[in-house]
Amino acid sequence: MNNELRPTDPDKQFVSNMVESALKVGGIFLLLSWSYSLVQPFVVPIVWGAIIAVAAMPLVRWLEKYTKRRGLAATLFVLVAITAIVMPVGSLLLSLTDPFKAAMDTVQSGNFTIPGPSERIAEIPLVGEPISQFWTLASTNLEAAMLKIKPQIIAAATTFVSLVTGGLGSVALSIFSLAVAGGFMAHGESMDRGCKSVLTRLLGESGEEMVELGAATIRSVLLGVVGVALIQTILIGIGLFVASIPLAGLWCIVILVFGIAQLPATLVTLPIIIYAFSAMESTPAMIFSIWTVIAGLSDNALKPLLMGRGLEIPMLVILIGAIGGMLAIGLVGLFIGAVVLAVWYKLFQAWMAQDVA
Repeated sequence: MNNELRPTDPDKQFVSNMVESALKVGGIFLLLSWSYSLVQPFVVPIVWGAIIAVAAMPLVRWLEKYTKRRGLAATLFVLVAITAIVMPVGSLLLSLTDPFKAAMDTVQSGNFTIPGPSERIAEIPLVGEPISQFWTLASTNLEAAMLKIKPQIIAAATTFVSLVTGGLGSVALSIFSLAVAGGFMAHGESMDRGCKSVLTRLLGESGEEMVELGAATIRSVLLGVVGVALIQTILIGIGLFVASIPLAGLWCIVILVFGIAQLPATLVTLPIIIYAFSAMESTPAMIFSIWTVIAGLSDNALKPLLMGRGLEIPMLVILIGAIGGMLAIGLVGLFIGAVVLAVWYKLFQAWMAQDVA
């Protein structure tokens, strides 16, 4: 009887071990899932805080020479950065609310009148007649005209409120990320040792090299993408403000966003150049156009100089990682995508060298 059971004993032991291992793996997975759900709201600001800390660490070390304390230097940097974010946002909100309030006061006072359209408006092909009819209605009965486009007004107001709410949320996220970055920078050495210990555990001896590579890649993307976009925006902005182009500040923000997104600034500057020739004299318009075109093409010269500087990673690898990461997960992907692709490129190089050896 015992001899008949012995052949099945290893099978029973195998099944028992498999079930026990499955339960352990399932428990660990469940624990990790619960832990991630708890920290998920803080993942994005923590990642941004780490990116800001890596990028700003050289500046904080420079400030430390004068403050004699790392924590004080990090706090000064965070306070200056928060002020640099809050003040422009506050002034922008005031510039948006003041005209709106003045328009509402004018409408409520009953002194608001709209002149009727000229005959040329109705002569515009396709859209001239509807525009002329609505304009005439608005000049004679504004309330009826507003009721006619009430759905569009509600949609526009909803979009505006969502944009303002999203902007305020982004400001709050930036402030929190800067506070996290200040904590990282105040304890920079211990954070660096912790990251190196974790990656050494995962990747072996190359873990420390990967930490240094990640930090260098973040600074490279900051210079090659954000830095170039900022320089290009400043150059174009000088021309916009000198030429007194309407809404010059808003155009600068759009150009900066296009530059970070790796879209050509010509998409924004070409309509502005056309406007300059229609609103300015020939010579100033020509000078403005030449300056704007040269400034718009400056990224082609600046990017090879700044992108990948001090790295053994090709600029194309970093650029593909930055653009692909931004398309996949947003602005933070600029840095995460470049770091991930740079690490994989380095690991691939090490694997190829090992295979050849």
